[in-house]
Amino acid sequence: MGSFFYYCRFVKNNTTYLLTGLSFSMLWASASIAGKFGLNSAEPLLFFTIRFLIAGVILLAYAHAIKKYRVPTGKEWLRLSIFGAFNTALYLGIFIVALQFITAGITALAIALNPLFISLLSSLLNKRKVKWMEWGSITLGLAGVLLASYPLLQHESISIAGLLLLGLSMITYSVGAVYYAGQKWMLERVTINGWQVLLGGLMTAPFALFMHQPGSNQFDSYFWLSLLWLVVPVSIVAVNLWLILLKADAVKASIWLYLCPIFGLMLSALLLNEPLTIYTWLGTALVLGAVFIGQQKNYAAGQSR
Repeated sequence: MGSFFYYCRFVKNNTTYLLTGLSFSMLWASASIAGKFGLNSAEPLLFFTIRFLIAGVILLAYAHAIKKYRVPTGKEWLRLSIFGAFNTALYLGIFIVALQFITAGITALAIALNPLFISLLSSLLNKRKVKWMEWGSITLGLAGVLLASYPLLQHESISIAGLLLLGLSMITYSVGAVYYAGQKWMLERVTINGWQVLLGGLMTAPFALFMHQPGSNQFDSYFWLSLLWLVVPVSIVAVNLWLILLKADAVKASIWLYLCPIFGLMLSALLLNEPLTIYTWLGTALVLGAVFIGQQKNYAAGQSR
């Protein structure tokens, strides 16, 4: 009887972990699709500035009003500002502009390469010799994105400028991630996240106002539903699911990132009618292969602990 209850508990725990991982992958992959819908009604920077400010206020209300975490002091404000500039203002600001010239499916593929760029940049900044496997994985991943983009470039569904902006956004995100990892934070994670998002929103606000064109925004159902989706399911729910996965097993958690491009392509085809071709799947296979190769050192580190 004892073994039966153990088996039931094992099944329940693994089912919960599976549902958590799948939910995270789908929600995280849906961000680009929601952004595309939002851009039908609003200017890029205005739309995402509003998202940053709302998400930041919600997170900080939870951190300081409910959890009673302390407010940052002294040099912590400078660190939060630098992190918010790279991780939110520059990364997502450039990303949302790029989204006007590129499909949501391609962005999902490119985002999957972020961990590889972070690893490469970290190695270069720390003056550590970059292994051939790291260079190979980056090259393979970029080749996959370009291969998947090829038929879309032929039909002018995306542009070279969009791909370059997407690459620039990934570089700024990598800089932010490396900076975050190199600091000794004494704040709770939700406090850091809330303030960097809010500060990032305040940084993009002047540019959103400067580039604003009267009459170009329609605050209709597309706008509010897209905004609501990006703030709650993506910025709050998906991030918390990711933290749960990391707490359970940081090494295994990266597996769920592999599914994000797949879900991103499927959702883009289903909701935005973006084409799925043999180039798409071959490019996806190359990107997934690149991420898998690039993550091998993390698996080895996890096994040695």
